[in-house]
Amino acid sequence: MSKTNPGNFFEDFTLGQVIEHATPRTITEGDRAVYGSLYPTRFAVPSSAAFAASVGLDPHPVEELIGFHVAFGKTVPDVSLNAVANLGYAECRFHRPIVPGDTISTSSEVIGLKQNSNGKTGVVHVRSTATNQRGEVVIDWARWVMVHKRDPEAPAPETVVPELAPFVAAGDLVIPEGLDFTDYDVAAAGEPHRFDDYEVGEKIDHVDGVTLTDSEHQQATRLWQNTAKVHFNVDARPDGNRLIYGGHVISMARALSFNGLANAQLIAAINAGAHTSPAFGGDTVYAWSEVLDKAETAAPGVGALRLRLVATKGRDESMTLKGEDGKYAPGVLLDLDYWALVPR
Repeated sequence: MSKTNPGNFFEDFTLGQVIEHATPRTITEGDRAVYGSLYPTRFAVPSSAAFAASVGLDPHPVEELIGFHVAFGKTVPDVSLNAVANLGYAECRFHRPIVPGDTISTSSEVIGLKQNSNGKTGVVHVRSTATNQRGEVVIDWARWVMVHKRDPEAPAPETVVPELAPFVAAGDLVIPEGLDFTDYDVAAAGEPHRFDDYEVGEKIDHVDGVTLTDSEHQQATRLWQNTAKVHFNVDARPDGNRLIYGGHVISMARALSFNGLANAQLIAAINAGAHTSPAFGGDTVYAWSEVLDKAETAAPGVGALRLRLVATKGRDESMTLKGEDGKYAPGVLLDLDYWALVPR
């Protein structure tokens, strides 16, 4: 009897199935340091313990996406080890800051199944919940992933596609306890632009680009203990390329967005996300953002911007998301809709 784990194939999933994912992971200061070496991130809150304390966040939190990647990585051996691609995210909320010493565990519930017309793959929807060592929810989200079938002749399950909210309502955002931007130091943060300086519909070209490398994206993906074969094994894809983990593109685009959105300090929610094209080593990633909405919060001095973050392969100065046919423009890698907390 084999003791190795081949991963779940599409026909192994059942509606309502709950999976407790293995290997809780403790966040360390090393995660912060390695994250900063992989991505050009400069946001003041995760960069400076003194700045974080000045806005009410003590102990010093790490980037929200560190927690997201770690929590996401826990799900891969059970959900997407045999994936063709991760297709999208929805209803992701960051419930509390994660600090070094926190231990993250993740569980997932299967909330949707749909076999594709080719009979060789299917789409699995899951809702995942990450908790800390005290059992407190730190992040929860839904995602859907295309997974290979083990046996193309296996019968298709009943199709269930869950209804997911198009975005997290501003009133449902969780503001970190104690957050106070009243005495926010714009000089230390790096830009003067506050909540009132942004207008709905405004687009921001983040200008800078970073060329992706196989070594860095594999290091990043290993850091999150993401074991999906397509990121490491050239035999896992017909084209012989190592697919770059979509989260690597998210973090790269988020870091690039500092130029123009330096005061978008904290990610409160990810409303929706789509990896619209694959990325590979050698591609150069640029980013631009669009302001989709604005909302006040009850926290002193804190506003929320709903932003569309778009990553492109090669710079697109026209900042075009979709063509007249409604399809994503050539070169668009990522379309991410999220809420960020900014000083008012």
